[in-house]
Amino acid sequence: MTRNAPSKKRCVSEVWIRRGERRVAASKWTLTESLVSKLVDPTIFATSSALIMWAWFYYPSQLPKAYTKWISSAAAVDSRLIEALRRCHNGELRYGEETGQAPLLQSMCADYKWPPAWGDPVKSIPFPCEIVHMGCGSSCEYHALSRFYRSFKWSIITYLPLNLLARKKNLKGFKIALLSAIRSSSFLAAFITLFYYGVCLARTRLGPHIVGKDIKSRQIIDQGLCVGTGCFLCGWSVLIEKAARRKELALFVAPRAMATLLPRRYSLDKQWRETFVFAFSTAVVFTCVKENRGRVRGMFGKLLGAVLEP
Repeated sequence: MTRNAPSKKRCVSEVWIRRGERRVAASKWTLTESLVSKLVDPTIFATSSALIMWAWFYYPSQLPKAYTKWISSAAAVDSRLIEALRRCHNGELRYGEETGQAPLLQSMCADYKWPPAWGDPVKSIPFPCEIVHMGCGSSCEYHALSRFYRSFKWSIITYLPLNLLARKKNLKGFKIALLSAIRSSSFLAAFITLFYYGVCLARTRLGPHIVGKDIKSRQIIDQGLCVGTGCFLCGWSVLIEKAARRKELALFVAPRAMATLLPRRYSLDKQWRETFVFAFSTAVVFTCVKENRGRVRGMFGKLLGAVLEP
């Protein structure tokens, strides 16, 4: 499935662009369609991100190892906390019942100098949100701000050198590179922050007031609702990026999200499906390059343009 991703992404984009052009030419492009056109890329990105983050949290084997490693590096979370929530999801860790799970988070409590009782699901129902904050105190809002600052600093170290390399070596180029790096770093920092704050919203701020505060409700929240809320919120950070960049990001993550739902390898008798999609998508991309090369942007567009030149 990975080899087909670039062609499929550009195929979908081209179909939508051509439909829009026909509707505008016929004066049938409505306000609703205009709104959908603006929201389709953020929605694709947010939905794809939700699927990817859900898979990263509960089913990491569905993602490529390098991708899982990069997300883990950006998330900067204690693996014991993830494991505790996974065990809640799988039913191994149950509030109010002795199932032998206390040592997992109690070791974390010892490292952070918290009361050992915080890590015992029999005594602490639910685990304090301070455990999720990992040393940032009890305030969910302060933890969110702290996450944004740390994530932005981590991101800018990566994005700024890359943007500087891609721009002209003058003052104008430096300014453009700096603004682009700040925007991209803010987007990634907001992505991480919204994920964590979504967890806090479900566990502490809103969840208990909507779902309930009894043991069963607390189990439901930590069983998947808190992570699901974070997954739902994080992808909307893409609105920070420019419209053109949103499209690129949406079409970058969509195939990876699909890979969490579809098999990564097809049996021999079903590989014709992948071959057909690849052939059809390639035909669309090649036709687009011949008719209007500007629609296939980036290095891929330049490469195909050079290859298909008479």
